[in-house]
Amino acid sequence: MRFVDASIFVHAFLKPKRELKPHEVKIEESAKEIVRRINDGEEVGITVVQVAEIANLLENYLPLSEALKVEEFLLLAKNVNVSDVTKRDCLEALKICRERNVGLSDAIAYVVMMKSGADEIYSFDGEFNVKRVIT
Repeated sequence: MRFVDASIFVHAFLKPKRELKPHEVKIEESAKEIVRRINDGEEVGITVVQVAEIANLLENYLPLSEALKVEEFLLLAKNVNVSDVTKRDCLEALKICRERNVGLSDAIAYVVMMKSGADEIYSFDGEFNVKRVIT
């Protein structure tokens, strides 16, 4: 099972107000393809922190009804394994934040991903020593 970073959903669902540069178009296309595969049943992991991050961003830029559809799918789909996050996970992630100069949300995803035994993540970020999978 691969984990999926919040940025995948943000790039797939948000409509930019400006014309995208060629590399940004590729990112958007990749994100939409990953979301399509998840919709088609590919098993992925995500944490409650990333779900909240996705919700905050989508709710600011989409009509609430559209954002809620994405959120409901993430929380109810049998192929999306949503992991809880503990205070201990957050404290471990804080250490990683300081060591690698990354944000807390990404570090939490990394900590939970390592605990689950996964070593691949759909992500456009390259902060961690895991295999990033981009189509």
